Amino acid sequence: MRMSQRFGRTQREKPAEAEMPSHELLLRSGMIAKLAAGIYSYLPLAWRSIRKIEDIMRREMDAAGGQEINMPVVHPSDIWEESGRFFEVGPEMVRFKDRSGRNMVLAMTHEEPVTDLARRYIDSYRQLPMVVYHIQTKFRDEPRSRGGLVRVREFVMKDAYSFHADEKGLDEYYPSQCRAYRRICESCGVPVTQVQSDVGMMGGTAAHEFTYVTDAGEDTLVLCPGCGYAANREAACIDKSVGVPGPDGETEPPVAPAKVVTPGKDTIASVCEFLGVDPKTSIKTMVYFTGQDPVMVVLRGDLDVNEKKLANLRKVDEVRLAEPDELKELGLTQGYMSPVGVEGVFVVADDSLSTGSAYVAGANESGFHLTGVVPGRDFKIDAVADIATAREGDPCPVCGDRLTVRRGVEVGNTFKLGTRYSIPMKAMYQDEEGELKPLVMGCYGMGVGRLLACVIEANHDDKGIIWPMTVAPYHVHLVGLGTSQEARGAAEEVYERLRAEGIDVIYDDRNESAGVKFNDADLLGMPIRVTVSERSLKNGGAEVKLRRLSEREIVALDALSDRLKAIIDSEIERILPGEES
Repeated sequence: MRMSQRFGRTQREKPAEAEMPSHELLLRSGMIAKLAAGIYSYLPLAWRSIRKIEDIMRREMDAAGGQEINMPVVHPSDIWEESGRFFEVGPEMVRFKDRSGRNMVLAMTHEEPVTDLARRYIDSYRQLPMVVYHIQTKFRDEPRSRGGLVRVREFVMKDAYSFHADEKGLDEYYPSQCRAYRRICESCGVPVTQVQSDVGMMGGTAAHEFTYVTDAGEDTLVLCPGCGYAANREAACIDKSVGVPGPDGETEPPVAPAKVVTPGKDTIASVCEFLGVDPKTSIKTMVYFTGQDPVMVVLRGDLDVNEKKLANLRKVDEVRLAEPDELKELGLTQGYMSPVGVEGVFVVADDSLSTGSAYVAGANESGFHLTGVVPGRDFKIDAVADIATAREGDPCPVCGDRLTVRRGVEVGNTFKLGTRYSIPMKAMYQDEEGELKPLVMGCYGMGVGRLLACVIEANHDDKGIIWPMTVAPYHVHLVGLGTSQEARGAAEEVYERLRAEGIDVIYDDRNESAGVKFNDADLLGMPIRVTVSERSLKNGGAEVKLRRLSEREIVALDALSDRLKAIIDSEIERILPGEES
């Protein structure tokens, strides 16, 4: 392709809307164009990369036993009603009526349509396992799009679905998809960390995210440098046994709580300092609302509530903290709350609290606390669960080492769905005894545009993009310099020869200065820059430079094609993962 005929143009200034390096560089390089909030057009250069990313996805999905299909973007609401998600998913799902008045939805994901296909075409254990995938458009009406292609409303996703006879079959197959996801990302030049994650609206028994670690990311990761434990903060656990004080000489807790004066001590830190006790021996009490229902949460005083874990426990999308006037209506005093003596409120206790130990807790009266409070004895507990947030420096639940907290961008995710969709949608098969059983499912999603953004997040400098050879729009950026007939003619000859040899090449044939052309070459970031000028010809040929390196070499024009092919092959080999990975 000739730059003089390119659809799109480069920009010198950083766009005001750009929040992340990938967003800035995609806009400045003229690879994407914003149509509306969270909705972008892919221009020719970006679209070439998208197609190469999709080819890598297809290669790894096929290797994992997948068969490619294509499912619609518009769904009748009936199948979403069958699964129950039509009523569970909020305004991010676009609902509308067709001209016949039938309720329809835009695809946010494709579990329902693929389960519908499975119940039609899978009827025997002999067909299992079965794996299908597609690369298709999705729409989610995100409340706040950000980061260019990182969080959008319309996007293309590669999603795969596996069907198994039982949980054991899913467990045996699941690692092959995780391996495929790591290989896809590595092949695109994006290092990812596999982390445990929350199942979210997808449901199921387990989930993982494949995350590119970067300070510009919106996800919070909890990582252990000691043993490699990794989880999204929404799902991360900690070792709650480390550093917990003993009974300090008492073998049994007091018979009953004792009321003590704590004037003006309305925080965990202030009351513990006043009473001379460790925060680990106090109870933190918070009240949330899940819809119209209040929930009292109690946990060890040194811990914080993980609201996502609480929402999952209560089977709602989100929770909110009670307002001061709502606390008064419940007979609670802010800063001095506890579940002691409280009735009619569902109480969730974090598993950090011991039912055999005594704690300091609020007395539900301003200026007073209780000592000797024993969970389960002095107040009722309706549910016990892990609802604490993992923080920087907390002990790892596996090895006890100190956890670190990082930011990242989720590139893909995998879920063990189990029978979450097959049972309500009656997707059954006959086992060896002829008995009908529900299909056990897994699903595996990866955003194509988001992966493209992460390629740039992981491969850029202050001048522009540094494309990995595997997904670069073009392998070679040919720059023609000079006004002499010799230089122009040589550049044209090189361009035509490289095209004839099957080398991906973009040719800057514009009537621009050397500075403009070199700046654009760095911004666009093709892996190899080839410069043909009067100076290079005098030196013996064309100047060849890798975008990621500073070294240059002069290559004779008649040897240029072979040299470029060797560099391309070497760079691809450097990036692609080995068979064992």
